[in-house]
Amino acid sequence: MTSPANLIVLSAGGTGGHLFPAQALAAELVRRGVRIVVMTDRRGTNYATAFPGAAIETVPSAAFSDRSALGLMTAPFEIAAGVVSAWAKLRRVKAKAVIGFGGYPSLPVMIAAWLGRVPSAILEQNAVTGRANRAVMNKVRVMAAAFPIARFAPKDPSKVVLTGNPLRPEVVALAGAAYEKPSDTGALHLLVFGGSQGARAMSELVPAAVALLPDAMKARLDIVQQCRPEDLDSVRAAYAGVKAELASFFHDMPARLAKAQLVIARSGAGTVSELMAIGRPAILVPLPHALDDNQTPNAQILERAQAGWCVAQSTLTPERLAGMIKLAFSDGDDLARRADNAHALARLDAVSKLADIAEELAGAA
Repeated sequence: MTSPANLIVLSAGGTGGHLFPAQALAAELVRRGVRIVVMTDRRGTNYATAFPGAAIETVPSAAFSDRSALGLMTAPFEIAAGVVSAWAKLRRVKAKAVIGFGGYPSLPVMIAAWLGRVPSAILEQNAVTGRANRAVMNKVRVMAAAFPIARFAPKDPSKVVLTGNPLRPEVVALAGAAYEKPSDTGALHLLVFGGSQGARAMSELVPAAVALLPDAMKARLDIVQQCRPEDLDSVRAAYAGVKAELASFFHDMPARLAKAQLVIARSGAGTVSELMAIGRPAILVPLPHALDDNQTPNAQILERAQAGWCVAQSTLTPERLAGMIKLAFSDGDDLARRADNAHALARLDAVSKLADIAEELAGAA
């Protein structure tokens, strides 16, 4: 067993965007012989299998997204209770460093680390700093950034370290996978997914756009689309006569991404990072009601590099999307260039860099 003197706390929200990077870092630190404690909210009891070998501690927290009168009144008290709880737990486990991954459950833990003078760092997965990270970015020693910060940077820019986003091992294994550009007669592989909050728009827009494509192109389409369970039947009916595999969840999404010749998706940090790692061109439709419009700058990184297209949902009609799909699949050389451009943006050593930062902080405690 490793020494408690080697203990690092990870604090993350409950969504995949926060959880996956924390999982990746935990696995690397455990591999290096570091003892891990994960601190999160009451959903933490579900995390045991996600963090093998780590202890799970829960602390009270409040959701910034709860704008009800009751939520606004109780939030400060819930955060304060979380800070007190986290401070006591950090002292009990003798944490040498704390790494935060954003999301409202991380806020009390990061504040407690600052009050307890425990060396700390945060990872910002998006190009726009999230609200929880904004609240503590000027108090931590290091701000690791997946992308160059487009909005809401800390006062001291020297604390920002560009690391990239930690990636799942399945994605790293497919990094730079050979891109098979569309031929004049072969199948056209289209992958569509929208995330848990934005899948309905994809379920409505993409089938309507596909219906407007020339019959010869529709006959060659091979669509893989992730839909919400309640949308599966309607999307399946809309694709009548078109080859389409639909599911509410794909356990092998990295392999599906590697096979795709064109992707239509939201532009969350994880999605954009995986598109870069594997190297695939994409039509990106930022989630319109995301806090602080944090998905648009992510998509614009790929667009500026001529690795994809960023299009606002408010301007995206089935007719416009059909034209984009038709144009993309009509120029295989351009798609191949965009795939190469996407992969050129990848940062595949993010986990190693973050682990180095965590260990350096722990050593400075």
